[in-house]
Amino acid sequence: MRILVVGGAGTIGRRLVPELRSRGHDVIMAGRTSGQLRVDLAEPETIAAMYREAGAVDAVVSVAAHGALDEFAKLTSAQLHENMRAKFYGQVELVLQGQHYAADGASFTLTSGIFADEAWPHVTGGGVISGALHSFVLSAAIELPRRMRVNVVSPTLVGDSEAEFGDHFPGMRPVPMDELVQQYLNCVESDITGTVVRAYA
Repeated sequence: MRILVVGGAGTIGRRLVPELRSRGHDVIMAGRTSGQLRVDLAEPETIAAMYREAGAVDAVVSVAAHGALDEFAKLTSAQLHENMRAKFYGQVELVLQGQHYAADGASFTLTSGIFADEAWPHVTGGGVISGALHSFVLSAAIELPRRMRVNVVSPTLVGDSEAEFGDHFPGMRPVPMDELVQQYLNCVESDITGTVVRAYA
């Protein structure tokens, strides 16, 4: 398959891309500052340009944007909206625009997070974004044209990010990277759609 990975140079992408290639897939990497193609999920016009340059693909995997931490007592709706620009709206744009560019039967795999299901301090935005992505995938799955599929992987703390973010979420068990990568592979290579894949340790 010809697979477009948005955020392929990031924490998850660094593990996922080599595995996809080892399985015989042709992988195109896209990112703000790395990869063959440039894209900023907060800027919809760059998403369109990416798709035009990439040509027809059989799968799109988004492992790019991260939601910012927040402090509820000082949180404003403007800050929440800004937090959602790439992580929510950008991933939604990958599907809304991608349905017009991707090949028949193509799949879209998005990334959300555990905060849709478990409340933690300083991640109100993350919870809102992830919950919204889950609802979007459920709806999009029944309306995408040309046998296209869409799923979302919802990780807990990512194994390779434990050193960086573990202090923010004490007691949260990280998901091992090999298990997490397998969830993305399953979304790409199987026939599931409309599924929220909870990769919780």
